Amino acid sequence: MILFNDFNSEYQLIKNEIDDAVSEVFNRGQFIIGEELKRFETELSEFLNVKFCVGVGSGTEALTLALMAHEIKTGDEVITTNFTAFPTITGIINSGSTPVVVDVKLRDGLIDPDAIEKKVNSRTKAIVPVHLYGKSCDMKSIMEIAVRHNLKIIEDCAQACGARYFGSKVGTIGDCGAFSFYPTKNLGAYGDAGAVVTNDNSIYKKLRSLRNYGQTSRYHHDLNGMNSRLDELQAAILRVKLKYLKNWNEKRIEIADYYDSKLKMITPFKVDSYCDQVYYLYVIRASNRDKLLNYLQKNGIQTFIHYPLPVNKQKSFFYQKSEEFVNSERLADEVLSLPVHPLLSQREVEKIVTSVNKFFE
Repeated sequence: MILFNDFNSEYQLIKNEIDDAVSEVFNRGQFIIGEELKRFETELSEFLNVKFCVGVGSGTEALTLALMAHEIKTGDEVITTNFTAFPTITGIINSGSTPVVVDVKLRDGLIDPDAIEKKVNSRTKAIVPVHLYGKSCDMKSIMEIAVRHNLKIIEDCAQACGARYFGSKVGTIGDCGAFSFYPTKNLGAYGDAGAVVTNDNSIYKKLRSLRNYGQTSRYHHDLNGMNSRLDELQAAILRVKLKYLKNWNEKRIEIADYYDSKLKMITPFKVDSYCDQVYYLYVIRASNRDKLLNYLQKNGIQTFIHYPLPVNKQKSFFYQKSEEFVNSERLADEVLSLPVHPLLSQREVEKIVTSVNKFFE
């Protein structure tokens, strides 16, 4: 079976470094907000070319904390995409604010700036563009909307660590960038983990407090925060894996380029020239998607659907039930993700291409 992700092979590749890093944490005997976290925050800031980084418990909590740091609360509305993993919505709801979803562009699956503009009202306080599948949203258009209406931009970078927009790493363009290090991500921990990045010193200080119960100093709580601390073990693991991220992203791009050149009879997503994407997922569109999925499974190729339901079709999304989202609903019926992890062999990549092409013959 060609696995969609191969965590065991990845661990075996860097086993000695991971084991040494974890052992060092145990020997040091500090497990929360210690040296590993400080070093990881510094190293991720340098990788992204951003001033400040705050390690937190998950990507979902990264979104929540970024919104809280900008005092977005109950009664406020936050605009985001209708075609995303549901944790984007959860992160908004947990801040107390109301998510408002808009449709995507069919050509790339990314949030449609024109649709954002139509939903802005007096309650709108922020936009959460999602850099879906590892490619950047049209940030110039989104930033222009934010400036016109005095809105904050919190970039959801869960799927795009290392992707660029006109040369700038995503997460550094808006007011904050929220990152997930869930194990499947380009930079993945061995458990839940996340981070918020910003160039604003005052927001940085608030984030550091908010992630730790709102403490400003030991047992002094000036804000109503939460418990969302990136622990020392995960920080140590992420420090090891961060050293490999550039090469692993390049390998993903190499595999994606091969797919682009060899796959036939599929509808590819458009990648605009402003975007250097890192292929968290390689996603194709097919009108007979479910049959293709079953065919590949029978031929020993694991695939997934990201995502089979748009946000407005989720039972727990109680808003906008009467609205239509033509593009995101169509994509939900057509998208299929092929393996693109950096440890795929050339033989495996060729088998995937051959199998997809044979299905369409």
